[in-house]
Amino acid sequence: MADEASILRVTVDYLGHIKRILEVKFPEQIELSKGDSIRDLLIKLAEKHGQAFKNAIYEPGSSDLKSNVILTVNGLLLNQLNGIETKIKDGDRLTFMPIVSGG
Repeated sequence: MADEASILRVTVDYLGHIKRILEVKFPEQIELSKGDSIRDLLIKLAEKHGQAFKNAIYEPGSSDLKSNVILTVNGLLLNQLNGIETKIKDGDRLTFMPIVSGG
């Protein structure tokens, strides 16, 4: 069993059509290892939710987020941080949301 001090717990929330696609009603509590990055979280979420997550989040054939998906960490946009290499801290709150446009 992993050492309690090496476990991080984060909250992941989904908004808009991403929430509907994944059929997630409430924010998820995800456990990661100390030193993990957003990249590690994305891999874990893709394993958990399967193809639905990949289709909703990733550009086809790529590990890059779709251009119409925003990911925030504690309210900061991913591009304000270190992108998917951003290290995750215990208690972080991450939110996936679609870019909404209209006219």
